[in-house]
Amino acid sequence: MTRQENYMNIKIENGKLFIVIDLQEPTPRASGKTLVAATTHWNVATECIIDGKPLAIGINAYIKK
Repeated sequence: MTRQENYMNIKIENGKLFIVIDLQEPTPRASGKTLVAATTHWNVATECIIDGKPLAIGINAYIKK
């Protein structure tokens, strides 16, 4: 089972969730304490199903300034 967004690829295989997300040029978060390197910007509904329900994913990958 795989879901392809234009910036993210998601799949469930052998009981494991795999997420590949594009990196971006690190940009400051609102707090100014960290730089965002990859994000979905919000929770994203996917076509991956767990227990009969769609999986939603929200990602913020960041580095300290």
